[in-house]
Amino acid sequence: MSDSPVMQLFKENDFVKVCAPMVRYSKLAFRSLVRLYNCQLCFTPMILADSFIQSSKARNNEFTTNKGDRPLIVQFAAKDPSDFATAAEMVASYSDGVDLNCGCPQRWAINEGYGVDLLRKPHLIRDLVLQVKNRIPGPYTVSVKLRIMEDLRKSIELCRTLENAGVSFLTVHARTPTQRYEPVNEDALREIKNSIRVPLIANGDVKSFSAAKLLQEKTYCDGVMAARGILTNPALFAGHCVTPLACIQDWVTISTATATPFQCFHHHLVFMLEKVLAKPERLAFNIIKTKELVLDFLADYGIVCQNDMKEYSGYSAVECDYGNNSESQGSFFKEKLGSCCADVQMEDYLEDVCHLYNMK
Repeated sequence: MSDSPVMQLFKENDFVKVCAPMVRYSKLAFRSLVRLYNCQLCFTPMILADSFIQSSKARNNEFTTNKGDRPLIVQFAAKDPSDFATAAEMVASYSDGVDLNCGCPQRWAINEGYGVDLLRKPHLIRDLVLQVKNRIPGPYTVSVKLRIMEDLRKSIELCRTLENAGVSFLTVHARTPTQRYEPVNEDALREIKNSIRVPLIANGDVKSFSAAKLLQEKTYCDGVMAARGILTNPALFAGHCVTPLACIQDWVTISTATATPFQCFHHHLVFMLEKVLAKPERLAFNIIKTKELVLDFLADYGIVCQNDMKEYSGYSAVECDYGNNSESQGSFFKEKLGSCCADVQMEDYLEDVCHLYNMK
């Protein structure tokens, strides 16, 4: 059996450059953008598996892709093995693997048995992985993204259990569920890497390409995942220190081709321009209310020229056929994900902007 495109990446690269699952933000348009700048593997935002199965509205809103959107990992929040496997079957034709979120530390997730709450139930995580492995043949991958536990021995034991269950690779955010701004635990990453044979992706505090390389050199990990850093600078993995103007131009054209809603279109630019504009200009830009005014602002500052718009018609989403016509809302995604972020650090980072736009 041939390797999947994901596993081939691990074989062919010193370390794989990965875009994190970010609620609201790592959607099709943004994934298309970072792929232009040396990002090799992208995750979707976290999706609630039960809602995805039961609600066509959830499916249409939470998962879009196109032929160029590969390799792609679809991340689900799940606590029922059948739900996780069924959701995986539904997206298998449009992706290269699924990932189980065991890292979200938000209170709602813990209360409902998702995210880091699963770390208390290693046998359930194992069953979730096994169900997908049993129902979807290789080379489709199944992976787990998790945070470390206070007792590192338990983290290592869990990783070994998942390896024995057939997990394809693991992603470790090297902070505990209660940690927020503390430095990532590089020693823990190194110990986990030395304890398993499957590839390991390291996550946490990757704000530049040099930081990514340093993290890989210190931990010997097989991939490095960026969240906040790549949101602020989508060209991070191409070695740019700040978002280059060409990248901003690319975002305008890609988001237009993918019919990205204004709020998302604007928010991404707010982050990208953080280190490009002076503070007074940033404050003015952040309160713009229409796309036309955004484009006028960018043109006035010489950041984007509308006459130089590239052709990105091939970036529009394809229609996915899931073979499921159920219309039940399930645990409808907006009730839960509206206040959740895949990376708690990024949630704090975005708090002022979210408040400004009444996103919470």
